[in-house]
Amino acid sequence: MENKIVKNDILINAPIGIVWDVLVNPENTKKYMFGCETVSEWQAGSQLNWKMDYEGKEMIAVTGTILEIEPEKKLVYTAIDPSSDIDADSEQLLQVSYTLEPQNEKTVLTVTQGDYAKVSDGEKRFKEAYNNGEGWNPILVQIKAVAEKNAFN
Repeated sequence: MENKIVKNDILINAPIGIVWDVLVNPENTKKYMFGCETVSEWQAGSQLNWKMDYEGKEMIAVTGTILEIEPEKKLVYTAIDPSSDIDADSEQLLQVSYTLEPQNEKTVLTVTQGDYAKVSDGEKRFKEAYNNGEGWNPILVQIKAVAEKNAFN
């Protein structure tokens, strides 16, 4: 199987610092990531949890490890649903990468997720994440809305 990567980008009418804050500030992540707030020390090697309230109980929806972090430039982490049967220490984990590029007072945010070719059930998992070409677009639209609202308030 060839490389299977989900990749989407969006132009956000907000400075890079505001977009970065939307990606890492728990108060902001709740607004676009299905009510999940991020919990992390924000250093390479530290855990990254996406915590949410589900039916009155706190739960971790996604967990992973930060592999690379350059504030206002790049964030790379592993991601797994802790309730899945995939070993969180295995090579079955997918990587998610956010890259931010300034474009005058705007920011281009690119998200990649994969490589699905290297994990079990990769084709199935890829099709689910690819979502008929939508991939990360629905979330990126929400990130854009939060960032632009923060930029103009």
